[in-house]
Amino acid sequence: MTDPDIPVPANPAAAPPVRPELVAVLVEAAAAPPAWASRVTPQARLDGDLLLDETEIGALDGLLRARFGPDADLGALRSGLDLAGLEALTVADVERLLPAEDAR
Repeated sequence: MTDPDIPVPANPAAAPPVRPELVAVLVEAAAAPPAWASRVTPQARLDGDLLLDETEIGALDGLLRARFGPDADLGALRSGLDLAGLEALTVADVERLLPAEDAR
């Protein structure tokens, strides 16, 4: 997960930035150093780009629900995906689980 040779996804400037509170939750779930946050882009895949393992995914699920409420249920999202879908799951997919910033 914290391997410095992990490639940063191409053209991260093309998409709007990830909400800072989601970046913070991802860093916490991954137990990553702060510099790792630069890898968190909307198109970064949880598995392929960020290299989150199942333990970190589980931690992320709990942290999301604790911080954003029960609708931010990563486990439910993942349960409906096949292997290809799990491999393709991105930070943007996770961000869509979160309530609108003005709704909180």
